[in-house]
Amino acid sequence: MCLVRNAMNKIVPLISSGVAGPLGVLHLPRLWLKVSLASVGKLADGYPAIGNGFDKMVIDALGLTADAVTEYVDEHHPTYSQFEEWIIEQKGSKTDAQTIDTLNRALRGYNHDDDTRTSILTEAGLPEHGNGPKDAINLNNLEDWAIFHDAELD
Repeated sequence: MCLVRNAMNKIVPLISSGVAGPLGVLHLPRLWLKVSLASVGKLADGYPAIGNGFDKMVIDALGLTADAVTEYVDEHHPTYSQFEEWIIEQKGSKTDAQTIDTLNRALRGYNHDDDTRTSILTEAGLPEHGNGPKDAINLNNLEDWAIFHDAELD
């Protein structure tokens, strides 16, 4: 299972940004999870429901707004499949293959700056020797796993 609960009944979102649902959009399942958890007060501390990085990239590329996404999730508490269907039905949404491919390439190609990379690797207990990941998807995975470990296993 991709969800874990900590002692405060908060959930660390362990769905990777590298995961796509049936629509094929990377990060969209994670975005849905974070907004859904936030809507019921269960998103782990330190995680924004909708942040300025990958969340914003996905919302903007699909022709949505953060307010519309939040409002829909808050009002309907959709399953992931219902969330994707809602996106497809939105006037002005962009879910064509070219848009999705361009977005996915941008997400896969995004790298954190050196300071952020070093901070994440240090927090994850990995020495900085040049062999660690450079891309944001894998660095964010390491960060999530370290946060989960500290909250649940340490």
